[in-house]
Amino acid sequence: MRASPPGAARSPFSIHIDVRPRVASSIEAGRPVVALETTVLTHGIPRPANLDLAIQMDAEVTRAGALPATIGVLDGRAVVGMGRAEVERLCTDPAVRKLNRRDLAPAVALGWTGGTTVSATMFLAHLAGIRVFATGGIGGVHRGRTGDVSTDLTELARTPVAVVCSGAKSILDLPATLEWLETVGVPVVGYQTDTFPEFFGHGSGLPVSARVESAREAASLIRAQLATGSSVLLCVPCPEADAVDSGVLAELLEKAEVEARREGIGGKALTPYLLGRLTELTSGATLKANLALLLKNAQVAGEIAVDLDRHLAE
Repeated sequence: MRASPPGAARSPFSIHIDVRPRVASSIEAGRPVVALETTVLTHGIPRPANLDLAIQMDAEVTRAGALPATIGVLDGRAVVGMGRAEVERLCTDPAVRKLNRRDLAPAVALGWTGGTTVSATMFLAHLAGIRVFATGGIGGVHRGRTGDVSTDLTELARTPVAVVCSGAKSILDLPATLEWLETVGVPVVGYQTDTFPEFFGHGSGLPVSARVESAREAASLIRAQLATGSSVLLCVPCPEADAVDSGVLAELLEKAEVEARREGIGGKALTPYLLGRLTELTSGATLKANLALLLKNAQVAGEIAVDLDRHLAE
């Protein structure tokens, strides 16, 4: 078993993780690395756009000066820094699972293959020694009286990895999600914005807890926050030209939720269903917005990782 690179968290679970040599050597040398999740590829973006997205996100991180490290689980082994063929396998196999933090031990024990969610990716990135992670939107508190709260929120509270995203998915209860994050002490930081992004929309009107104007400012804040032992949510709005009108989105979401209830869809299947149905109802506008924000977040995360490693070296 390869020794964990310096900066990696010590955990017995590390024996189940393959940190690929290029990623391990970059972390050891203090070069910037950005973690990328795979559930967005396996359950968020339809084929074949998912593989194109993976390639483009890698390119955005690389262009910014950092190394992309795609994370997933293959045949019971967690992989940090998946190769192109491995990513293509996840993108094309309809039988792959959606794996959150809770599912990692069963995945290892039972030999599963799957895409990792925000919570699982954060956990694995932290064990590998990666400090910055780019995604689309985090999970949160679901609307209504379901009692459904995403494990992404608990992971943000306990795992010191900075998450660059476009807020929480707009299918969620955004005020309740922000209240939850405040309760557990996770800063919600706007990147060149004063309001919490609404995923597909440009802004929710809800305030963030702090604002930064540049990757350097973000890196300085992240460095301080990670020292507390919990995450920071760095929120980048969806590019305005690609954002979907919030009023239209709310109306169509209500329609999709009614259909989901009628068909008995819930749990892990609910979010992929709603996102897919919104793509249909908006004639692809939400998919276009999702792709645009994911690429923007990869770019910003790469720039922040570069500045964060520069700060740590000073």
